[in-house]
Amino acid sequence: MMRLIYALLSLAIAGLIGGFVAFAVSATTEPELPAPKADAIVVVTGGEDRISAALGLLREGGGQRLLISGVNPRTSAAAIRDQAGEGRQLFECCVDIGREASDTIGNAEETRDWAATHGYRTLIVVTSSYHMPRTLTEFARAMPHMDFVAHPVVSRHMRDTPWWQHPRSLRLLASEYVKFIAAITRLGWARAQDVLGTPRTGAA
Repeated sequence: MMRLIYALLSLAIAGLIGGFVAFAVSATTEPELPAPKADAIVVVTGGEDRISAALGLLREGGGQRLLISGVNPRTSAAAIRDQAGEGRQLFECCVDIGREASDTIGNAEETRDWAATHGYRTLIVVTSSYHMPRTLTEFARAMPHMDFVAHPVVSRHMRDTPWWQHPRSLRLLASEYVKFIAAITRLGWARAQDVLGTPRTGAA
């Protein structure tokens, strides 16, 4: 019995380590992305180049509107516009600022409400590559009938230095991997409740 327990524990540890390595490699590799197309675009704040990438997709016609989710209440639209180097016309036409979300779960809920208001069914999701798996998981839990197109942004410092040689990157990836596992667990529990026909607990 003890040998079986040790064997199962070893397999679990190996799986976690292997999963982390795959996660880290994916998060630090620049993907070749085709021009995406969806009803609208949402960008989750918190990382470099995310907003610029999302605005670029909007200018190219990737979606009808853009939601910038999780903006600090003290940050004005003009400040975001100036930092991104974007003109007033695009912001006034097609950009919405979301200020309610304070974490990824909040981003999902804010996006859900915005998409429902506009009747969107497909969304391009823009966030950092290391944050994308957890973001898509939380979005899937909040919006189970929505289709998402991932548009990950790889941070410059992760492109320039191997993650295993950069303590900051290693800590960030390890922390995000743990959060991703927790998000996957929440999604699995929510889907199990849907199958069983019981009200979801701990979900909006």
